[in-house]
Amino acid sequence: MAKVDLRTFCYLDVLQPQLASFLATISQGYMPVERQASLYIEIAPGIAINRITDIAIKATGVEPGYQIVERAFGVLEVHSHDHGAVREAGDAVLRYLEAEEADRMKPKVVSNEIITGVSDYQTMLINRMRHGDMILGGESLFIMETLPAGYALLAANEAEKAAPIKLLEVRAMGAFGRLFLGGAEEPIREAAAAATAALESLTGREAK
Repeated sequence: MAKVDLRTFCYLDVLQPQLASFLATISQGYMPVERQASLYIEIAPGIAINRITDIAIKATGVEPGYQIVERAFGVLEVHSHDHGAVREAGDAVLRYLEAEEADRMKPKVVSNEIITGVSDYQTMLINRMRHGDMILGGESLFIMETLPAGYALLAANEAEKAAPIKLLEVRAMGAFGRLFLGGAEEPIREAAAAATAALESLTGREAK
C-alpha cells in the first residue's frame, strides 16, 4: 500500500438540521438526514479514496453520501442512524491505514471574520454562490477558512448547535475549507466562538 496522508478524520456526532439538508443538496449518493452520525475523511493522494470507501462501507452498514476524487485530495462522507456503526467504519479505515486518529492533521483556523450590517448588494453576490439559506441585507456574515478543508463541516455543525444562525455555504474540499454563516449579530458571534472552539479542541499533527 502506498503511503496515504490522512488530512481530515472527523466525526460529527449528531448532524444538525441545516447541515444535514445542506449535505443532501451536494450528495451524489445516499442523502443524510438530521440526527444521524457522520464521518468525513480527506486523504492524499486522491485516488486512494476508492479503497477507503470500499473498506468503510464493507465494514458496517453505513451509507456513503459522496466520494470525490480531486487532483490532489480524495474525500469521503458516510453516515448512519447507528452511531456505533459510523465509529466502527472509521476504526476499519484506520486499521487499513495502520494509523490512529491522532495521525490526522490538526485543524488550523487560517482566517475568520465577522462583517456586520451587510449591504444588500453584497448579499446578492453571496446568495448567488450559496447552496444553503440566504443572507439578507443588514444581517451579519461570518466567514471561516480552515486547513485542512474537511474541518469546515465540524465548524458548521457546532456553530448550528450553539446559536440560531443561517448556514449559507460550506466548502469542505480542496486546499482550504470555507464556512459562511448569516444571521443576527449576537447569534453569529456565539456561533463563531463555538466553531472556533470545536476546531481548537481536536488533536493531531500540526498542519503545514
